[in-house]
Amino acid sequence: MTLHMIKLCVGADSVDDLREWVAHRALTAVAAGLEPQSSHVTRMAPKRAEELLDGGSLYWIIKGQVAARQKLIGINTFKDEQGIGRCELVLGPEVIETAPAPRRPFQGWRYLEPDAAPRDLSAGGADLSEMPDDLKRELADLGLL
Repeated sequence: MTLHMIKLCVGADSVDDLREWVAHRALTAVAAGLEPQSSHVTRMAPKRAEELLDGGSLYWIIKGQVAARQKLIGINTFKDEQGIGRCELVLGPEVIETAPAPRRPFQGWRYLEPDAAPRDLSAGGADLSEMPDDLKRELADLGLL
């Protein structure tokens, strides 16, 4: 059974900012002879990793709204230089924009059940990539996206 994660995207002001960061990480990886994927390191390792890797995604909250997702393709645990356990979430290279959904801030990450996950904007058939983020949020609040 598929399960997702949700997390604040600290430092990104928009989906385009997130895409630029992911593209930069992919280019850096390719230059080093690695796969073009990005990763995110967190302290807590998920106990339901098998479900997350069964088609799950990491949903990003940007400016108080779920705005995008990346496919989870790996979960690696390790110890940092201080001997503290860490978890690397390996993410696919594609940032998929989702219908905006308001979320309050929280620390760390949370599990997200598939029926609670916002749908992809591209699923509606229209290309909304050129639409300003504020307009997308307003249309989502009105139930039009």
